Amino acid sequence: MRNITMTLALLLFTTCLVQAQTEKNSSRWRKGIMVDEFIYTKAPYPSCHSATIAETPNGLVAAWFGGTRERNPDVCIYLSHKKDGKWTPSVKVADGVQNDTLRYPSWNPVLYQVPGGDLLLFYKVGPKPSEWWGMMKRSSDGGETWSKAEALPKGYIGPVKNKPILLKDGTLLCGSSVEGHGWKVHFEMTKDFGKTWTMTDPINDGKIFNAIQPTILTYKDGSLQALSRTRNRVISSSWSFDNGESWNLMQPSGLPSNNSGIDGVSLADGTQLLVYNHVKTPANAPKGYRTPLNVAVSKDGKHWEAALVLEDSEISQYSYPAVIQTSDGLVHIVYTWRRQRIKHVVIDPKKLETTPIVNEKWPEE
Repeated sequence: MRNITMTLALLLFTTCLVQAQTEKNSSRWRKGIMVDEFIYTKAPYPSCHSATIAETPNGLVAAWFGGTRERNPDVCIYLSHKKDGKWTPSVKVADGVQNDTLRYPSWNPVLYQVPGGDLLLFYKVGPKPSEWWGMMKRSSDGGETWSKAEALPKGYIGPVKNKPILLKDGTLLCGSSVEGHGWKVHFEMTKDFGKTWTMTDPINDGKIFNAIQPTILTYKDGSLQALSRTRNRVISSSWSFDNGESWNLMQPSGLPSNNSGIDGVSLADGTQLLVYNHVKTPANAPKGYRTPLNVAVSKDGKHWEAALVLEDSEISQYSYPAVIQTSDGLVHIVYTWRRQRIKHVVIDPKKLETTPIVNEKWPEE
């Protein structure tokens, strides 16, 4: 009897130890998260994707595209406001209606708040990414009402997925890309917030690196870094030292790519924060899993440290993040949750605990 009792006690102790260790490990990658919520739980459309977020003088605004499914002509751009601690029901703010008999799906909204000016909404319209074109709307009241849709000049897309960056000379620098004959990244610039535009040549040939959807990071020495989604199983990195006019050759960033959207933000203290799926596309596969969804940080854009795991489930996908830092210093992330809802997470960057990422491997702790 004594041996049985001791065995049961040992088994109970071991079980408790394993459970405690599991809880410790699961919470290890959640430190710094203050809010984890759905923007909505019910909507008149079954599918959603590609969220964006901005801070306006009236508070937070988020947008995404929703409809029957991606590429369906009924896909429109929807928007929600954070008011009194709650997100408002989403409202349609843009669509791809051409006339009474023709409509196209809408894609990849991007919100940008002009300092002291309008809230801009960039989005795409067209049957598929290789044939879409850029559109934009303006709001003078924080997204409550919107101007008539205006098409960007022929050949211009605007920011293809991620928020633009306002340079010191007043240029709004937009990371863009095309998906026709090879995936190629380029940059589009406007000095008058969308009235006139110029663009760079592609910074990659679509052969060595197949890359799209760059996110732009800024550094205190004036340099810029573009991190891009690729088909090459790694997130690519390229640098500019002349305000985005020219960029050096793409190189591996030290982080894996699952061929899905990423987004980053340069924090006020100089830290670079990236939200992405820390997943490498399997060899010879077109895409990798869109889970888990991770946050990494860096001081120099070259050496990265693991910070958070926002989602980690084999059920469906968690993808296409957008991230900003608000005036109070907090970090806000929105992303696609299983193509059914949009998630909103708030992070206190001062509370992050990080561990170096070595050889593209997420640390095991």
